[in-house]
Amino acid sequence: MPSLRERMTKREIEKLLKQAGFLKRSSGKHDIWIKPGFPPIPVPRHKGDIPSGTAKSILKAAGLEKER
Repeated sequence: MPSLRERMTKREIEKLLKQAGFLKRSSGKHDIWIKPGFPPIPVPRHKGDIPSGTAKSILKAAGLEKER
């Protein structure tokens, strides 16, 4: 399981999603990551860090973070 820092960059999250087998589909202000058996996961497309709550939600939806 990846360690969740206070904030993560879009590039770091994309790397984790690629390693988990997700495919990227572009759409508007977000990239949509898809994989059979999982809901579509939107990742904001902007410069800078993604807030920790958003990053945690993305990783949880992808099954990359254990629930506490």
